[in-house]
Amino acid sequence: MYKLYLPAAIFLLTVTAEPAAAQEPWYKQGEFIPEKRIALTVTNGLDIPRMDVPVVIKREQLPVYDFHELDITLVDPSLESRGEPTLEELREYGNHMTHEEQNGRQIGYQLDDLTKDGIWDELFFTTDMEPGESKTIYLYIGFNNYGLFAHDTASGMGNYVRHMVPYWESEFVGWKLWYPTNVDVYAKRTPQLMANHMIQNNLDGYVVPRDMGNDIMFVENTLGGGGIVLFEHSDKPDSISRPRFTAPKKRAGSETRYNIGQLSDTRYSFDVIVNGPLRSMIKARTFNWFSGEGFYELEQTYTAYSRQSYSTVRAEYTQFNPVNRDTKLGAGIRKHPEEDLFHQEGNILFTGGSEEIVSPGDPDRLNVLPVDFTIHAIAVPSKYTPEFQYIEDFGENYTFRIETPENLTFEYLIGSAWSEGEAFETQEEFMGYMESSVRGYENPVKVDAGSLEHR
Repeated sequence: MYKLYLPAAIFLLTVTAEPAAAQEPWYKQGEFIPEKRIALTVTNGLDIPRMDVPVVIKREQLPVYDFHELDITLVDPSLESRGEPTLEELREYGNHMTHEEQNGRQIGYQLDDLTKDGIWDELFFTTDMEPGESKTIYLYIGFNNYGLFAHDTASGMGNYVRHMVPYWESEFVGWKLWYPTNVDVYAKRTPQLMANHMIQNNLDGYVVPRDMGNDIMFVENTLGGGGIVLFEHSDKPDSISRPRFTAPKKRAGSETRYNIGQLSDTRYSFDVIVNGPLRSMIKARTFNWFSGEGFYELEQTYTAYSRQSYSTVRAEYTQFNPVNRDTKLGAGIRKHPEEDLFHQEGNILFTGGSEEIVSPGDPDRLNVLPVDFTIHAIAVPSKYTPEFQYIEDFGENYTFRIETPENLTFEYLIGSAWSEGEAFETQEEFMGYMESSVRGYENPVKVDAGSLEHR
């Protein structure tokens, strides 16, 4: 059984003026014989191992960066080189698959254009690291037509049950915004991607083929698997404001629908920013949010990572006009409906328990799935000094409140698991994984980029 017990962290990059070690043999693959390279030295400063750690390198941090996706090849010299593919493999996969290598192994990557201006903004890849290890990854420059890498993550948009719904997923967990501000969660029995099937075939997440997995979050009027809130009343610390429960709805006498009208009520839009193979990102925009005590607009970017059971969320308020100057930001998740595990310490909390999973559209309980546990987590980085707050309203939720940052931006992590999957056998295993992941997220590993080296 595959165990996800190691933390992931976003790497930061610094550029050094020192050249790469010239004695390191140069990589070769088939007819690809590169003449230029940059050494990326990655250092794990923590005393724990890390698997599939996300590495983010911004374009301007490299000594040269005017190249296309096919003009770079990432190579880990510590990994075993691949041999020449067989004729049977070439017939099945085509000639673009990796050919015979020397002096290392090509690894997958993506150049992500986050601003959609036609120029890549971030180089992204993942790697494994031992405690305290420093390793070199080479970025070779030169056209290379070889290398097929299956997607480990995906994101997409679809007209799902007659309204637009965005999805993002890893092989273990998937997330979607059935409600535009609160996250639905579905879990996999075996590592696979399934959002495309759900979108294209409009599959009910509660009755998909059992080998795919199942929805494990009943959202309705709760915060679900994750959602932002505002604390607009300091004299009522357990009172929250939410984009889809607004002043227009109260005037209309309805708090269940999430959009009375796109001009008179809060409205939303969604974009696919990145679609794999190693990370996938959705941007959700909230407009025209009038809470009755302020007017707000914001953008949230949701990211799934290869072989991880958590998603990161970046929330940035583009309009922030509260009536009360002491209004604070926050985020939270739903309390487990059959909670037998609750743990909150510092900036992370867990809620879990056994559950009989049934679709909210199945009042006769025709499809009931009993499971030993489902468990959900939320964490807000310590730098925001999050303060835990239980919320009884909206079906019982757990939240963290933070002081409003000057840039009106903060991040948080959400994660989920269930007993039917391959990643975790117990709730405690998942808790250890999330705690390590949050620690890794808060302690970026150092990456040094050498100067451009010629053969």
